[in-house]
Amino acid sequence: MTVFLRSARSTDAGATGEILYDFSDEHDWMPKLHSGAETIAFCGSMIDRDWVTVAENDNRVVGFLARSGAEIHSLYIEQAFRGQGIGRYLLDHAKLEQTELSLFAFQANAGACRFYERNGFSEAARSDGAENDENLPDVKYVWHSGEAKDV
Repeated sequence: MTVFLRSARSTDAGATGEILYDFSDEHDWMPKLHSGAETIAFCGSMIDRDWVTVAENDNRVVGFLARSGAEIHSLYIEQAFRGQGIGRYLLDHAKLEQTELSLFAFQANAGACRFYERNGFSEAARSDGAENDENLPDVKYVWHSGEAKDV
């Protein structure tokens, strides 16, 4: 399978929104807070901010990563394409552009937590979820490149 990464275009809001919306449908622990249209609009706003990189296979968006500076806001892969290295490819691309990254993952999303730990992220903090929209306990992960940092 060949996957290409590119900056998202406004026309990608539907595909990225569908991937994100479908993720919440797949997991009983994930509360349904927004309609499909609201989720597409949310992805459109991230695209408008120039945060989103999409992964394409055969001219079809199959995953995306949204990042503002060093903070990863979203990393989602279409269900049929998970486990094929696309998430790692998106994450490695973000690592090329930053010397440090951080993100939050829901504690209930054990697969995501394992994925980030396998890809060099370390747990920095845990919360009860009071600070996120879903009110789900989460984990903050951080990654640092191996480069020396000025202190």
